[in-house]
Amino acid sequence: MTYIHELENWPNFLWDEERLSALLIQLRHKQGRLIGGMESIGFHARDETILQTVTQDVVKSSEIEGEILDPALVRSSVARHLGMESAATRIADRNIDGVVAMMLDATQNFTEPLTQERLFDWHISLFPMGRSDFKKIRVGAWRTGPVHVVSGQFGKELIHFTAPAAKRVAEEMNRFLRWFNSDTDMDLVLKAAIAHLWFITIHPFDDGNGRIARALTDLLLARSEKSPHRFYSLSAQIQAERKGYYTILEQTQKGSLHIAQWLEWFFACIGRAIGNALATLDTLLHKARAWEALADISLNERQRKIINRLLDGFDGKLTSSKWAKIAKCSQDTALRDILDLMDRGILVKGADSGRSTHYLLKTTPV
Repeated sequence: MTYIHELENWPNFLWDEERLSALLIQLRHKQGRLIGGMESIGFHARDETILQTVTQDVVKSSEIEGEILDPALVRSSVARHLGMESAATRIADRNIDGVVAMMLDATQNFTEPLTQERLFDWHISLFPMGRSDFKKIRVGAWRTGPVHVVSGQFGKELIHFTAPAAKRVAEEMNRFLRWFNSDTDMDLVLKAAIAHLWFITIHPFDDGNGRIARALTDLLLARSEKSPHRFYSLSAQIQAERKGYYTILEQTQKGSLHIAQWLEWFFACIGRAIGNALATLDTLLHKARAWEALADISLNERQRKIINRLLDGFDGKLTSSKWAKIAKCSQDTALRDILDLMDRGILVKGADSGRSTHYLLKTTPV
């Protein structure tokens, strides 16, 4: 089996410029819509979106590698690193803080050059104890042994990919870093897709290559948007499409240097990640408009809490008993709250009656 890193012209990648340009234009349009839309919402909603996105990015990037992190601890660590002290409710361990620090260094300091030392620092942050799954690994330095990506039971392993020999790694990474830091006319989203493939093919570390590859991708996407703020999670999208990701990656690494299929898949994956964020943005804008319409109406805390739940997409049907349970009040108080909102034209009664009586926001289809 010959891998792309063994081909004569490696790493001179090829693609169909005309077709890729058309896809990039569509993707850039989506990026612009999302960034512009996020600028139109309030600071609190935007900060919350950033907090949720970075948390999701960290959790899902680790999940792809089989490591499950506590979302609450990750969120608290992200909040503390971003200076959102009110949201930093719990103390995370060194492993979580390290992953968060790496991801945020990539996006918050996206204008800084990528150096060997910076990559080594990221690697140390990922493995502060110098171990992976209780196995001691070489940390903060290029690997010195071979790498094989395999699956299957012991004795029946299937080799999906073999990385370049360890003696090639330093030279390969020097070439990669020169290219990464070079100023060219290449679109930065295109550069992000190539960087991801190139870095993960070199596989320079004993472990953590996937997470660092995704951090590098986020760094270049931040450069492409000229913003440290993340409103969509590529890692979450890759995790959702994990099977397809590994399939196209393997096909590309076993193929030719014409990587158009990889680029098309990667662009589409980013597009779907942005599409999910745009759907969330629509919800935020709907919620903001709803509260704007209610700005001059006096509401108690219970009513505000339930209206918020309805605007977020209430699970099931809102009954008076559910109101009482969520608002932690008596059934009589819940009914008074409901009737008050109905009198003001904020709530309407659903089509069912009797014990099935339920209530909806007036703008919600009955």
